[in-house]
Amino acid sequence: MTSFSPPGLRLILVGLLAWLLAACSTAPEREPAAIEEQPDYTDIATPSPPAPPPKAGEPDTRAAYQPLLDRAGELRAKGDFEQALALLERAQRIDADSAQVYLEMARTHRARGDYAQSRATAERGLLYCRSKAQCNALRDLAD
Repeated sequence: MTSFSPPGLRLILVGLLAWLLAACSTAPEREPAAIEEQPDYTDIATPSPPAPPPKAGEPDTRAAYQPLLDRAGELRAKGDFEQALALLERAQRIDADSAQVYLEMARTHRARGDYAQSRATAERGLLYCRSKAQCNALRDLAD
């Protein structure tokens, strides 16, 4: 019967441990993960581009919001600023690029004593003014 000396036993155990660690470190080959299909977005409506400005002979949006501006002016004259601003906001939803709407809003803010809002609204309206009279009126309120 042969006996193992403790240093020899250690050598065998270290070798066995190294062999086990080497065997554990190699991962089995796997098949590549399946690529998920991308959702089909072709049935989702894309937003349409903004409408071009009206050409000569076509009705413009002013006819749609002018009654709102007229009524807002009447309400402002009576001191009903909140109702006037509500009507002007409706007009702005009809034509967000109307300098006239911004001018009326700025006048209403000024009439109710909100000078900072009047100034900011007039400055914004200056981006859209087309006539000298509108631009001058907006500049007066912006200063």
